[in-house]
Amino acid sequence: MTALVSLVVALLLLWLALWTVVARDAFVAVAGFVVYGLLLSLVWVRLAGIDVALTEAAIGGGLTGALLLGAVGRLRGTEAAAWSERSGAGTRAFAVLLSVSVATVLALCVLALPEPAPTLAPQAVENLAATGVGNPITGVLLAFRALDTLLEAVVLVIALIGVWSLAPDRFWGGRPGPRYGADPDGILTYLARVLPPIGIVVGLYLFWAGADHPGGKFQSATILAAMWMLVQMAGLGDAPRIDSRWVRAGIIVGPLVFVAVGLLGAWQAGAFLGYPVGWAKPMIVVIELALLPTLVLVLALLLNGAPARSADSSPAPGETSISARNTRPMPTRSAGR
Repeated sequence: MTALVSLVVALLLLWLALWTVVARDAFVAVAGFVVYGLLLSLVWVRLAGIDVALTEAAIGGGLTGALLLGAVGRLRGTEAAAWSERSGAGTRAFAVLLSVSVATVLALCVLALPEPAPTLAPQAVENLAATGVGNPITGVLLAFRALDTLLEAVVLVIALIGVWSLAPDRFWGGRPGPRYGADPDGILTYLARVLPPIGIVVGLYLFWAGADHPGGKFQSATILAAMWMLVQMAGLGDAPRIDSRWVRAGIIVGPLVFVAVGLLGAWQAGAFLGYPVGWAKPMIVVIELALLPTLVLVLALLLNGAPARSADSSPAPGETSISARNTRPMPTRSAGR
């Protein structure tokens, strides 16, 4: 029965991947991509990769899907979308050929691996106790491959700066995205009041448990950023100004603390991002504590997009808030009827 379920999930994944590639509508393709990411997280659960499953559901299907949906919304009606719709058979054939070629090369590389396949897993497990953490994923990311994790955090910050650079000059230093609004008695506002306290508790638990159990800063930051976005979408809060001191300090505190710990390791342990004996876990916890606000801010601000309003939160010229666009005038009756 388990083998049958695994086969069905694998076939669904292949079908979703093909459907996403051949879909002519960009929105449909992104929807297929999101479903593909969520289904792929179930595959990682089946393979006992709970940390990877959480990351795939939160980042792969969730955050990336939301960013792609935002991109589709901005591209509709533009020349780029029109060009993609007018792409000829030659362009599509080249895209298919390139995709098949890449997939074939990857498959050949996997099939060419020796038996048993080379792995550093035994060495990582053997030296995991020296890190003081029980979760091997955390040990690998913040001890054995700490430099990669540092560069990932830096790349996220650079990506946010790249998004901000798309803002018109008149909105620089303002607030990103539109000013949302919702019915104060509606279900969205109700959820925005009820879910954030629960989401904060779950997010903080995943963060703290990540040292010894599945979880960690990325999964926690995604949940906390989602709760923040829910509050904004309900009109109960607004995006911060990008020139705010606390916003910029929160964005850079993670990488700066990470580099500082690395330099301390170079002084005390003789290697950049090396941990002195007996101090590995405390230093890992310090890094994760510093990275959490950075990741929450970066993920939420990436979803908000480039600054589109002045610092006083007033709508841009010719624009209205989300609530104003969705509001229709109520019909009125004359006094004699």
